[in-house]
Amino acid sequence: MAEEAKWYVAHTYSGYENKVKESIEKTVENRGLENLITDVKVPMEEVIEQKGDTQKVVQRKIYPGYVVIKMIMTDESWYVVRNTRGVTGFVGPGSKPVPLSEAEVTRMGVEEVRRAEIALSVGELVEIKSGPMEGFSGNIEKIDNESGMVWVKVSMFGRETSVEINHSQVEVVD
Repeated sequence: MAEEAKWYVAHTYSGYENKVKESIEKTVENRGLENLITDVKVPMEEVIEQKGDTQKVVQRKIYPGYVVIKMIMTDESWYVVRNTRGVTGFVGPGSKPVPLSEAEVTRMGVEEVRRAEIALSVGELVEIKSGPMEGFSGNIEKIDNESGMVWVKVSMFGRETSVEINHSQVEVVD
């Protein structure tokens, strides 16, 4: 019966997360340890950053100073991770690494990138605050969380026209 790989958390120097991930992946490849260390992740989330009038979606580490590793814990796999430059230790009591539970893996968002949610709804009445369509208002027809774009149906020259615009350029009308 083959042992199943579990997720463990390694503590790193702040700012070294991606270097640690790459170093572990390189060591695994060079030593042929793919059966022991199956995945290394730096959990990321997309957040909306405001700079002056513009907003942009950026990727940010959810847990700075930590790398999450899916591995079968053996003396060899422990040694590889523990002796990777930038790793200060495993999370767990003393030097004994404790695997994450399924609930913790889900809650931590280890498996996927968390998307920034746009706080607008289809059908909402909005006013365009900036750009060439500034001053126009209309109802939201469609929202794309991936790109941060919204489509607003505005009345222009006596006809309804759909306008694609960044969500940061609209404001809900109360």
